[in-house]
Amino acid sequence: MRFRLLILVALPVLACAEKLTQEDRVKLIRGLSAEYASAKIPLPRSKKPLELTTQQKAGDTQWDKARWDAASREFGPAAKVGDQVQITKVDINDDNIVLEINGGLKTGKSWRDRVQVGVGTGGNNGGMTPVGGPTKLSLGTALVLKFPKPIEPIEVAEIKKMLSPIFKFDEHSATEDYVENLPPEIQAAVKAGKVVEGMNKEQVKMVLGQPKYHSRESKEGVDTEDWVYGQAPGKITFVTFGGAGNKVIKVKETYAGIGGDITPR
Repeated sequence: MRFRLLILVALPVLACAEKLTQEDRVKLIRGLSAEYASAKIPLPRSKKPLELTTQQKAGDTQWDKARWDAASREFGPAAKVGDQVQITKVDINDDNIVLEINGGLKTGKSWRDRVQVGVGTGGNNGGMTPVGGPTKLSLGTALVLKFPKPIEPIEVAEIKKMLSPIFKFDEHSATEDYVENLPPEIQAAVKAGKVVEGMNKEQVKMVLGQPKYHSRESKEGVDTEDWVYGQAPGKITFVTFGGAGNKVIKVKETYAGIGGDITPR
């Protein structure tokens, strides 16, 4: 009977796994965005993100080499061995991280590619000629690092180790270089994880990540833009941009209850 009781008590503990918090996600995005690396294997272009699987520990990253080869034959290489690449966008989902490399692969046609002009009625096309030139593919691609379960709290260095079979990252972080060259007051705020007046949009993203909502307003000839972070119930942060350089001119924190009632912080 005592043995059964211990099992019942232990089960809820085993079921409780840590999940990424919003702060964890912001740290990962901040630490991976704009990072440079050199390719250790040929990196193909692909319409869909190329899959990498991991068990959330370094040294076990795997990928489907046949699928990567097929993508390379279809669209060509995004990078050869030794080429420098950059992570230009990071999206963090429940059980995967999507990394856009060198701007991703964009194949959409512009309106010019769909317009034709011509004179006369001769020939099959009536002498029609496309206005735009041939469609060009961007040089980038995308990767998705897939985990077997919801991602638990993890450091940027561990993610880089998981990617080490295909990338060699620069020893000094591009993000660190950028922060070290900011004005002292902005630098201190970024390191403390705070948004202050005078920051630009990239600096705000480094601290809080992408906004949940954003809106623009023009009042008496003055244009402003609001970024909103958080959701009810919990802390809501309003960041307002405006003025010369479209920098932060106001930061307001409130608390929203379950019913959506907002109380000034």
